[in-house]
Amino acid sequence: MDWVAVRLTLQLAALTTLVLAVAGLPLAYWLATTRWAWRPVVDAAVAVPLLLPPTVLGFYFLMATGPDSAAGRVYARVAEGTIPFSFTGVLLASVLYNLPFAVRPFASGFAAVDRRLIEAARCLGASRLRTFVTVVLPLSWPAVLAGLVLAFAHTVGEFGVVLMVGGNIPGVTRTIALAIYDDVQALDYASANEASAVLLVFAVSVLAATYALQRRTLPL
Repeated sequence: MDWVAVRLTLQLAALTTLVLAVAGLPLAYWLATTRWAWRPVVDAAVAVPLLLPPTVLGFYFLMATGPDSAAGRVYARVAEGTIPFSFTGVLLASVLYNLPFAVRPFASGFAAVDRRLIEAARCLGASRLRTFVTVVLPLSWPAVLAGLVLAFAHTVGEFGVVLMVGGNIPGVTRTIALAIYDDVQALDYASANEASAVLLVFAVSVLAATYALQRRTLPL
């Protein structure tokens, strides 16, 4: 097994999950509570990666962040490099691709919180932030944890987006999924089978844990 690819995969999954926790929680809470007329448009934009092929998402990401783009030129001046075919690029693409896997469970959990409890906290003088931290998060933690677990697990198994945006650079953008692909191309079925079996056990374990968490959010 390619342990360098395993380490890079876990690093990518952990950082993706961290970014989604920081950016996804406020976005999900806004989606769960706002009455803005254009909310369905934002909701649809968040959910697009669920239907869009990873290659399409990766292609448009390359177009938006390439050396000739505004974002690419700014990044080149600041970091003296390029976003595509770098770990930074893979991380940004991974965050976009996994956004619905985190935000949708977050929003479902927040929407299930009794609004009377939130209003009571606000009437007692708690700020919006304090109400969110002390009331909403504790009551919806199974859904939040399920979203984080799903985002982490989905990142571990990513293939199309990583290949499109990062290429297949050993030690830089070569994840475990790409390592399996390379092993199959090289007819090294033993190594491919070993890594695939690990991912299979990991996927089943994650799904079992996610379903258990979701059951805790259902009313008795």
